[in-house]
Amino acid sequence: MHSQITSRTESSDPADTVMRLGQIGFDAPTTLLARFGLQLQRVAQDEPIPGSFWGDEEAGIIGCTVHARDDTPVHSLLHEAGHLIVLPPEKRADVHTDATDSVEEEDATCYLQIVLADQLPGVGRERLMADMDAWGYSFRLGSTRAWFEHDADNARQWLIDHHQLTTDGRWLPPDVDPMGGVSCRAD
Repeated sequence: MHSQITSRTESSDPADTVMRLGQIGFDAPTTLLARFGLQLQRVAQDEPIPGSFWGDEEAGIIGCTVHARDDTPVHSLLHEAGHLIVLPPEKRADVHTDATDSVEEEDATCYLQIVLADQLPGVGRERLMADMDAWGYSFRLGSTRAWFEHDADNARQWLIDHHQLTTDGRWLPPDVDPMGGVSCRAD
């Protein structure tokens, strides 16, 4: 009996190490997004992701729906959902692929995706910040953690002012209406 040696090519790209949606499943992210009146649409593995700004496996947004596949990075899902969350509900329905040109909203989205990572079992902000670095997010201070802890006061304040965070920086869940969710449309 001979042992078989198999050669496997290991990627040296750190982006290959990021946590993917298929690793945590769709249930917890679906529940989290629903708290904001958003839907998570699972896309078949061999299909392009609708509304994806970057293409490939990156999440996409159209209206109040975040589109993702099993290979979508969790940070991408949270980032695109964050774009919709920071928008006033009456503007969400008009979003297709690109949510904002606002630097303030982009910064707030980056901050919020880190905070929301704590709401997903098995993810958390530590893992998400490491994944953001591995993926290539670029911050002035060199790392996501350095930005989050020492250079994101404007983003944090924006989220506080827009009732997404408490004054001490904790996530402020949205108000839930008696029907069990928040409306995506302005009433």
